[in-house]
Amino acid sequence: MIAHLKGVLLARHPARIVLDVHGVGYELLVPVSTYAQLPGAGGEVALHVYTQVREDAIQLFGFAQAAEKQVFEKLITVNGVGPKLALAILSGLPAEALAAAIRAGDHARLTAIPGIGKKTAERLVVELRDKLGSAASGSEPATALPAGPADDVVSALMNLGYAAPVAARAVQLALQRDPGAAFDALFLACMKAL
Repeated sequence: MIAHLKGVLLARHPARIVLDVHGVGYELLVPVSTYAQLPGAGGEVALHVYTQVREDAIQLFGFAQAAEKQVFEKLITVNGVGPKLALAILSGLPAEALAAAIRAGDHARLTAIPGIGKKTAERLVVELRDKLGSAASGSEPATALPAGPADDVVSALMNLGYAAPVAARAVQLALQRDPGAAFDALFLACMKAL
């Protein structure tokens, strides 16, 4: 699967770009928020990519921010929301505003997005209300924590039912006390704190 592309922008059209990566042109579908951040043709671009493989096509969806890609991946898990509708949703509302609207159950704001009716808005709220915590903010655990046992401890805490921001904060505090802690020590320190 293609997860990231960096290259020269060959062409840009609303919602669709062509990126040259070492002589290979990749066509990517992008939300409006990503499109607005792109340079002109000939500029260098780095995008997070979601690859959709179907029987009849392989499509690439590009995102300027990792948070957008994470929210996109959550959206397509909702019954009735495919990749193109998820892209339209992200084009209608930025990732953070979308997450806030879903958590607040703001059906009016969601149905204002083209392609989202009352039933789809209700499904988004019901299925994603508790799942969009850290996915909608670009500065949560992935960038705030060092690689290694910290990531594993955050994952373990989330598997036990703790929200991602709570788990990440507990790990950060434990690492401040003991920066070189191994998984076991770090996990125990977090469990005591929580």
